[in-house]
Amino acid sequence: MSKTINVMLVEDHPEYRDVIDLALKDEADIELINQVGSSERALRILQDRSQTTMPDLILLDLNLPGKSGLESLPTFRSISPSLKIIVLTQSNKEADVVRAIQLGASGYLLKSSTVDQILDAIRTVGNGGAVLGSGIAKYILNTLQTILPRDKLEDALSQRELEILALLGEGLVKKEIAYKLKISISTVATYIRRIYEKLDVQNAPAAITQAYRAGILPHEPNADSDY
Repeated sequence: MSKTINVMLVEDHPEYRDVIDLALKDEADIELINQVGSSERALRILQDRSQTTMPDLILLDLNLPGKSGLESLPTFRSISPSLKIIVLTQSNKEADVVRAIQLGASGYLLKSSTVDQILDAIRTVGNGGAVLGSGIAKYILNTLQTILPRDKLEDALSQRELEILALLGEGLVKKEIAYKLKISISTVATYIRRIYEKLDVQNAPAAITQAYRAGILPHEPNADSDY
């Protein structure tokens, strides 16, 4: 039996907290152990060593009263380096995406994501993977095209792999790609794994990290973005 993933939700809107609570309630392998409305409250819980159960993963909003999600992310990671963080926000600003990944987030989802997409993300990240939601992957494609010019991409990837990479860049998820190309979801997953192997990245967020290290992306994205 797989280990239960203990989740903390940091979200200031009660209505959305109720949505997530309801979505996770009947999942045998996921348990929502805390839901709080501010980063400061989440921080106090993480620092309270008397807590018998600590979160494995945080669903973190960016636009919070007091300290924002982006400001708090490094603090959460420093308190518990093994803690996984998925940003769950309304912001699709490229600066927010790359900044969150740079600061250690393992996933970035928009609040328009379906319940199934959120559950899949929790399981993927909880088991050591990384996720980017629909509409976010286009930034990864732009980054990869900067790291590898088009002719190099064509040399490295097969025609089908280029096709799938382009669809990822349009924001399609595996299920949608499978439907569009009339192939199975597992086949899509295999192609995506091969793409990452050929481009020498572990996952989509790793491509952003690689771009930072190469000096391709700025180290301080525009701080004036909306959350």
